[in-house]
Amino acid sequence: MISPLLARPGAVAPPEDSPDAGVPWHFGDPLAEQRSAARSAVVVDRSHRTVLAVSGEERLSWLHTLLTQHLTQLPDGAGTEALVLDGNGRVDCHLVLAHLDERVWLDADHGATTTGALPPAAPQPVGAYLDAMRFWSKVEVTDESADFALLTVLGPNAPELLAAAGASAPTERLAVAPVAGGGWVRRMPWPRPAGYDLLVPRAALVDWWERLEHAGARPAGSWAFEALRVEALRPRVGLDTDNRTIPHEVGWIGGAVHLEKGCYRGQETVARVHNLGKPPRRMVLLHLDGSPEVLPEPGDPVSLDGKAVGRVGTAVLHHELGPIALALLKRSAPIDAQFAAGAEDRVVAAAVDPDSVPTDTGEPPGRQAIRRLHT
Repeated sequence: MISPLLARPGAVAPPEDSPDAGVPWHFGDPLAEQRSAARSAVVVDRSHRTVLAVSGEERLSWLHTLLTQHLTQLPDGAGTEALVLDGNGRVDCHLVLAHLDERVWLDADHGATTTGALPPAAPQPVGAYLDAMRFWSKVEVTDESADFALLTVLGPNAPELLAAAGASAPTERLAVAPVAGGGWVRRMPWPRPAGYDLLVPRAALVDWWERLEHAGARPAGSWAFEALRVEALRPRVGLDTDNRTIPHEVGWIGGAVHLEKGCYRGQETVARVHNLGKPPRRMVLLHLDGSPEVLPEPGDPVSLDGKAVGRVGTAVLHHELGPIALALLKRSAPIDAQFAAGAEDRVVAAAVDPDSVPTDTGEPPGRQAIRRLHT
C-alpha cells in the first residue's frame, strides 16, 4: 500500500528493500527533522502499519489467553503493548493496543507474522493467526488496514498541535481518546516522551496531515522515527530480533510482558528465565565510527578479536549521537571492549554505550563509549 503522502513536496521514498517502503523516508533533511522532534513537533506517516480490530463480548478474555499482556481488566480508553510468542517463548510479533468503544485495536509492523497455531507451521500474517485461534470464542477479528491509517506526532509541542488540528491529546501514558470522524489518539511513552499515535480514516489521511502541518508540525519521515526509536532502546521485530530472541533480551519484560499471568504460548520460557537465570544475550546501544560513512545492516555480526559475539540490529544516523545501532550481544561480552560491527565492506569500529546496559543494581556505569572509539 503506497501512501499518498509520498506525493507531497519534498518527500523522498526509502530504498525499495526498506521495511518502511510505501511511506516517506524523509523530507529533505532527516537530521533537522529529528531536531524538530526534540524541540518542537513533527508528524510522521506510519500508514504502512497493519491495523486490526477485535470486537465481541469476549474480546479481552480471549486476547488475554493469546498475548503476553494482562488484558482482562483493560479499561475502555486505555492502551498497552503485547507480544505473540512461539511455543519456545521466542518473539514472533509485537503489537500496540488501544481499547475504545467495545473494540480492541491492534497495530503492528506491515507484514507481521507468527509461526502459526500448531507448530511446526509456516509463518502466517498475525491477523490470520488471531482469526484461526477464535474457535468458539465470541469475538470477531477484522483487518482494518484498508480503512484506517496511523500517523505519529512527536515533540514537546505535540499536545497543542493535536488540539489545534482537532484531536484531544490524552495526558496519561498509553491512554486513548476518540477522534471526531472516526479513529483515536493514543499517548505513547516512546520514541519521545511526548509521543502520540493518531489513527484516522485512510480517506482522511491527507486532510489530517495538512491540519497538523498548518498547526505547526514539521513533516518527518521514517528515518527520523527510526533514529529516535534506536536512541530510546526500543526494538523492532525482524530488525533487532532474530529467531532466537526472547523478551528478556530486548527489554520487553514489564512493558509488553506481564509476569503475573500465565496461560499463553511461550509462558513457560518467560517464567523460567525470570525465576531461574539471566537471558543469554542483551540488547545494547552501539556508537559506530562514522569515518567510513557506511552503516552495518541488520543481521551483520558484532565481533571481538575476530569472533562473533552478537548481531547488529537497526543502524541509523542520529542528529546528536552520530551513527548508532542496536545490537544483541552475548551476556559474556565485555561492555568496555572495542568491537567490529558489520560484514564485507560495511565493517566499522563500535563501542557499547554503557548507559544502555542494565546492571544488577539498575544503575548505569557512565557514558564513555564515544571517547573509546578514538583511543
